Order: sequence, then C-alpha cells, then structure tokens
Amino acid sequence: MRLGVLTKYLIKIHIGPFIFALATITGLIFLNAVAQRIEGLIGKGLPWTVVGEFLILSLPHTIALSLPMSVLVAVLYSFTELASSNEITAMSAGGIKPTRVLVPLLGMGAVVTVAMLYFNDQILPESNHRLKNLLVDIGQKSPTLELREQIVNEIKTESGVDVYFMTADRIDQAANKLEEVTIFDSNSSTRKRTTYAASGEMAFNAEKTDLYLTLFDGVVHEVQTDRIGGFQRVYFDKQIIPLRDVGNELERRFGGSDRSDREMGFKLLTESVSSREEELDSVRIDSREKALQALRLALGRPIDEDTSMVGTMEIYQTRNRDAAFTDGTSLLSRDPITQSVVISSRTRASREASLRAAANRYKVEIHKKLAIAFACLVFTILGPPLALRFRTGGVGMVAATSSGIFAIYWLGLIGGETLADRRFADPAITMWLANLVFLAIGLILVSRMGSATSTPRDQGILRVARIFRRSPHQPDSASA
Repeated sequence: MRLGVLTKYLIKIHIGPFIFALATITGLIFLNAVAQRIEGLIGKGLPWTVVGEFLILSLPHTIALSLPMSVLVAVLYSFTELASSNEITAMSAGGIKPTRVLVPLLGMGAVVTVAMLYFNDQILPESNHRLKNLLVDIGQKSPTLELREQIVNEIKTESGVDVYFMTADRIDQAANKLEEVTIFDSNSSTRKRTTYAASGEMAFNAEKTDLYLTLFDGVVHEVQTDRIGGFQRVYFDKQIIPLRDVGNELERRFGGSDRSDREMGFKLLTESVSSREEELDSVRIDSREKALQALRLALGRPIDEDTSMVGTMEIYQTRNRDAAFTDGTSLLSRDPITQSVVISSRTRASREASLRAAANRYKVEIHKKLAIAFACLVFTILGPPLALRFRTGGVGMVAATSSGIFAIYWLGLIGGETLADRRFADPAITMWLANLVFLAIGLILVSRMGSATSTPRDQGILRVARIFRRSPHQPDSASA
C-alpha cells in the first residue's frame, strides 16, 4: 500500500465519524445553551428572524467546545475499527510501521488546528459580541404589548417607572380594537384611578415607542386617599390615554458597545494587554515620584512646583504653626503629609491591582484560545495508540474513553483558568497544562504502538492499569 493511497484511505475513514461526532456533540451542547437562555425569550413577541439569528449566533461558541471533542471521537472510533478488522496488523505485515500511519493523521490534525485558530480569532469573538448585543436588546424590549383577552395585562411605561394594568373582553390584534376595557392606574400614592370603557382603539406614534389608547363611552373612578371621602366620578364620550415608551419594536444596536475578553481576537487581546501593562508602568512610576516628593516634603527640602504636594506643603506649614503649643501625640494623626501619602498609596495600589487583573484576564483568554485549538493536534496523537489498547471495545468503549478524557481536560482547563484569573499561577502554564499532560501520555503510548498492534484482541477496562506498567515487548496474558 503506497503512502498516497494510505493517506486517502485514512482521511476517508475519519470524515464520517468526525462529522457524526461534531453534529452530535454540538447538538447536545447547543440544546443545553439554548435551554439556559430560552426563558429570557419567552413572551417577548420576537419575530422568527430574530429567533433564527439568536440560534445561529449561539452555534459558534458551542462549536468551539465540540470540535476538539469530535476530533478525539473520530480518531478513537476509526482506529478501533482498523484494529478490530486487523487492518493495522495487515499494514504491519506489509511493512508499514504503525507510527507511519500517524504522519497523515498529524497532517489532518494540523489542518484542523489551523482552522480552529482562525475560528477562535475571527468568527468566535464576533459572534459572541453580536450575541451579547442581541441578548441585551431583547432584554430591554418591552413584552407588555402582547396583550391577551380576559386576563390582567401588565403594561410598563417610561422604562418601568409607571405600571398600568388593563383587561379587555375582546382584543382584535389586526384592527387594534378593544371591547369592554378596564384600566387600573395606581402609580400615584394619593390617587387610585380606574377607567372603564365600552370600546377602544390602539395606535403607535411614528417612532413606534408610545402607545395611545383611545377609549369611547366610559367612566373614570378616582379615589383620593389624601383626604377623607375623596372620590370623583367622570363620564366621557372619548378619552385618549398616552402610554410612553412601551414600543414593541425591537431596537437593535450594531457595534459600538464595549467588548469583553471573549469578544476579542488575538490582535485586540494583545493590544489590550500592552495597553494595561503600559498604564501599569505609568502608575508605578507615578507612585515612586509621589513617594519621593513626600519624602522631600517631610525633610523640608524643595519639591517640584508642578506637583500636587505643593498644596500639601502649605497645609502642613499652617498646621505646624497651629500645633506648635499642642500635644505632639495628636500631630501624626492630623499630619496632612501622612494622610496624603496613605490616600494616594491606597488609590494607586487599587489601580495597580485592577490593571494587573485586567491584563492577566486578557492573557488567560489568549492562551485559552491557543490551547483549545492545539488540543485538536494533541488528540490526534493521543487517540490512535489509545484506540489500539481497546480494539474490541466498540462504540461503548469509544464513548466512555472520550467522555473521561473530555471531563479531565475541561476540568483542567477550567481549573487553570480559575488559578490564572486569581493570579496564583502564570496563564502560560495553567492553560497549557492539560495539553502537556495528554501530549506526554500520547507520546508514551505512541512509543509502544508496535507491541500493541502485535497483541490479539482483548477486552476490559482493566487494560488501562497495564498501559504504563508493561514493557514495550511484553505480550498480553491472553497470548501466553
């Protein structure tokens, strides 16, 4: 079998499992993500185009998680099938070393890794940014105009400042007409107003933000709680009630809002890190200068005229004269130099901590994007030798093994992110630790692939305990 034919064959047998795994895992994560946010969409009266946009924008961040997983599942399944059908043994008998099979596989892993890097840099940040803006816009959209018949409809106006309650026996959404309308207004602490009308009409203003209710043949009952017996009844033939800022149109914002670390590509993240570090250096330099100025001031030496310590010096000299004949023990607590230095030091320390945390957060995101992308390459190294250890395990063994590896990997990634965010360790170490551990395991198993392919079929998860204990040439007990 020539290398070109072998490469084509390996690519062919991996495509099907990869697509199936990607669709399945992405679907599961996607459904979970949508289920967590569906509550915020219910009752909003959103058009299907907005719902479709929400679903599409929710896909990229699920693919970012599912793609490395799909690579491992595809590799494990494909090599398990190759081993169970003795194709690996046939390749070895034909003079093709098992490690040679990894060459085209590493090429495929490199292609997926490069694609993942581009995805994490260009597509994922932009989709996260647009999804955030969409969710903010949906959250600010008023759901009150989804009026229903014969129930109490809550209508919030002026961004929720005033609240009205309305009932209607019949609502014609097409003609915007109402029948047997009752409106309760208790926004005033001293006046409670109830309006009854035989019929009414609804209409928006030109900007689609304010709703005007035109009521016909009705009466207004007003109870005045600030005086005894305060009650008023007013009949009307026609009355217009304006409800401000209750528009049911979804106002969209495109761009312009601030981006979080997960909404930035590599370039913007790097620029943000540099900006925070430059600002941090500036704060440190300023802190040293202020400390020197305070020291000169305390020693009575001249200070720079353009510093804030000049005003402190004048206050200090005035208070020194006032305190010349007072108890010296209270002078320190009222010393303006000490107070100024303490306040400035606390402010700068807080600013430094904030800048360090921000720079560290951006570094964590950079390394996380890189580590997740390179996990595809790591799994292409780990998968083949691991699959040869469980050649007859089938789909169940593939699912169990991949699930265990996923759990360990993501726990390591999340734990590393937490440690790095709290600055317990460098992001370059914590975010890559899971990759390095699995890469080391994969390389050890690759070095033993020759002995694994020469063993007959074996079953049982107890083989995991013997993976690292067996020497490269020690046969399985089943072959004895």
